Amino acid sequence: MNMAIIGTGYVGLVTGACFADFGVNVVCVDKDREKIERLKRAEIPIYEPGLKELVEKNMREGRLSFTTDIEDAIRRSLVIMIAVGTPPRGDGSTDLRYVEEVARTIARNLNGYKVVVTKSTVPVGTGSLVEKIIREECPAGHRFDVASNPEFLREGSAVEDFMRPDRVVIGAKTEQAKAILKDLYAPLYLIETPFVVTDIETAELIKYASNAFLALKISFINEIANLCELVGADVHVVAKAMGLDRRIGPKFLHPGPGFGGSCLPKDTMGLLNIARKEGYQFRLMDAVVKINQEQRLRMKEKVKQMVGTGLEGKTIGVLGLTFKPNTDDIRESPAMDIIRLLLEEGAAIKCYDPAGMPNARGELGNSVEYCGDSYDTAKGADCLVIATEWNQFRNLDMERIKGLLKEPVVVDLRNVYNPQKMRRAGFKYTSVGRC
Repeated sequence: MNMAIIGTGYVGLVTGACFADFGVNVVCVDKDREKIERLKRAEIPIYEPGLKELVEKNMREGRLSFTTDIEDAIRRSLVIMIAVGTPPRGDGSTDLRYVEEVARTIARNLNGYKVVVTKSTVPVGTGSLVEKIIREECPAGHRFDVASNPEFLREGSAVEDFMRPDRVVIGAKTEQAKAILKDLYAPLYLIETPFVVTDIETAELIKYASNAFLALKISFINEIANLCELVGADVHVVAKAMGLDRRIGPKFLHPGPGFGGSCLPKDTMGLLNIARKEGYQFRLMDAVVKINQEQRLRMKEKVKQMVGTGLEGKTIGVLGLTFKPNTDDIRESPAMDIIRLLLEEGAAIKCYDPAGMPNARGELGNSVEYCGDSYDTAKGADCLVIATEWNQFRNLDMERIKGLLKEPVVVDLRNVYNPQKMRRAGFKYTSVGRC
């Protein structure tokens, strides 16, 4: 089977490489010529464990290729997946201009039956919009189906998530389209992956509902953590006991500075916008968004309280810039927001991240000092903040850190270290939801 994936961003590139590994002939398309030339040399533009090896293998075996020729890719493919960006607008709605542009290009180049699949996260009704555009602009007589196949890839473990997913969601109208998409995922039947086959609108909403619920769990445990600090309880024990209830589960019950990245913030706002368009006030999701924003402010206040005399003229070392470990993605990163808040208070910032510093430099410019490692970050700082839980931050030589800091102050926003051990070691230490 031949497949074209339009868009070589995070979702498109991972999806293309993984489908190629399933034995599908995949051509990944992007209008960015420089990016395509780099991909042809197996130069991966994103930090994702295992992806480079997968791309190299499938290019070598002839199942994966890259091109800027979208017209030719469409004509040679049975399945065309739309994986272009769907950025948020200022009001929280989703900008579909790139999806619409691809739909028009597909319409002009239909030369036989095609299945056009939205892989990007799109609002409910986008499948109908894509179908309308293609039907109005394609040559007479050509058959096609539109389908929805939302992605559930976590940055940092995307390859594993694709190869061993919790479920595959397929939304389509016709049995032919459903059968073709199920064939694409045939290797997953061997590991008994659940398939949810439904209509397009339901498939589109599943992605938003899933991410919104994860955001809700994060915000809920952060609210519990804030309450734990007031009453003297330990949020980790609370979360563990909650997670042992199979109705709740342990995942996403980790307190910290809030959620970020390219999905949860965008999708919570997107779901709110979908509800508003239908005249429904989604009060619970309104609260989730507000809690997440306020959590950044609470973290800044933690730093301020620990420094003790205000932040003006103080040097704060920050470990971690990405929104989570094992990625270079700084989009909506709590760490980045907290750095901006500290800068507004007059603090000087030293920072280090194993993968995110090139992207952070594009956002923060020369307003902060970029360091070579964790110890360089701590040197001469009045306080050290752990903002992202990279593994290499979990086992630092804390005696060395104490000697490098001006004052032995650590604000652990990811609860990496044990509070009692840190205090016995002579640190003034705080974390989230633990006393």
